[in-house]
Amino acid sequence: MFSREIAPQEHPEIHQMVMELAQHAGIPKPRVFLIEDDSPNAFATGRNPEHAVVAVTSGILRILSRQELKGVLAHELAHVKNRDILVGSIAATMAGAIMILANMARWSAIFGGGRDSEEGEGGGGIIGLLVMTIVAPIAALLIQMAISRSREYLADASGAQFSGSPLGLAGALEKLETASKRIPMEDPKPATAHMFIVNPLSGRSLLNLFSTHPPIEERIARLRSMRY
Repeated sequence: MFSREIAPQEHPEIHQMVMELAQHAGIPKPRVFLIEDDSPNAFATGRNPEHAVVAVTSGILRILSRQELKGVLAHELAHVKNRDILVGSIAATMAGAIMILANMARWSAIFGGGRDSEEGEGGGGIIGLLVMTIVAPIAALLIQMAISRSREYLADASGAQFSGSPLGLAGALEKLETASKRIPMEDPKPATAHMFIVNPLSGRSLLNLFSTHPPIEERIARLRSMRY
């Protein structure tokens, strides 16, 4: 998957939309990148609005109308405005720290369990600790995924406000959901799947609880209920 920064003279309409939306959002205009991939998708990244990047795939430019593309770009700028990359990084760091601590506690319980039994405390405490070391990482992961889904809803709402048309984003999500399944992204990475507007790993997960994105149908329903 190859990406490159595109100049304003190469895609003036995209740059104009990004500039207008950035002004509405009250943030600096991000750099714009094009990903050479037939699967339609988009994402934003950057540690803060001053160092942000918005990227779209070549596939998304072929299937969306101007209003729909504007809705997608507004959604991505909402992530930048709401500092969702930072929020996601903090959530991932905390989840990782809990997993490391749980792993340390598990090995400590395994190698230190014999002494507890000899002192008459029984194995219940050891079993409880082992159970917690298994449950805690799962709970941390569920919380991380829940945060990611809530930020997607927030980006949808904020993006609809920036673009002034929630129906544009709703129409885009409908098309992206269908097209991304028909044309899957080349070599998607689970570590970056949460950054895309439509999960490039959709259909591969068995549990919605572990999904980084809320159901497309629910996102569309919320957008269509908005009035601007």
